[in-house]
Amino acid sequence: MKLEPVDGIPGAVLGTPKVYGDSRGSFMEIFREDLLGVPFVQANHSRSSKGVLRGLHYHRQQADAWYVIAGEAQAMLADLRTRGATPVVRSVDLAAGHPQVLYIPPGVAHGFLATTDVDLIYWVTHYYDSTDEFGVAWDDPVLQAPWRIEDPILSERDVKNPRLEWSSIPAWS
Repeated sequence: MKLEPVDGIPGAVLGTPKVYGDSRGSFMEIFREDLLGVPFVQANHSRSSKGVLRGLHYHRQQADAWYVIAGEAQAMLADLRTRGATPVVRSVDLAAGHPQVLYIPPGVAHGFLATTDVDLIYWVTHYYDSTDEFGVAWDDPVLQAPWRIEDPILSERDVKNPRLEWSSIPAWS
């Protein structure tokens, strides 16, 4: 797998697997612990309709690795690890037709927009813990995330995500 850093966000990595194909189909490794250096303990499957935006969410301890198995998504990352700084925000396109794995370290807010109906598998480094779940508004004026939508479909939880307030951002461990 070829690993490339996400520009401006230390620790965030985009991995492109080598695809082995023949007349029967194809095979690829989409995760190797020895490449990312972190153990994952749980895998989840998110299915979203076109226009759904999930996020932005972040964790003190949990890292994520995302892989789109069907459809296309615009992933958004915002590095919240340096208190008081203007966060670096990056958009990454993920598509089943161009397989890639996006690794998101703790302290980096993340979300995605389903630009088509999308199925996303993601692995996490810690079991679900509601005390390690935080959010920031998808349309926060400080972040100025370049989403490709003006009126997304949001969950009740994501509608309530607060604006970025450094005083409420936890310390990273």
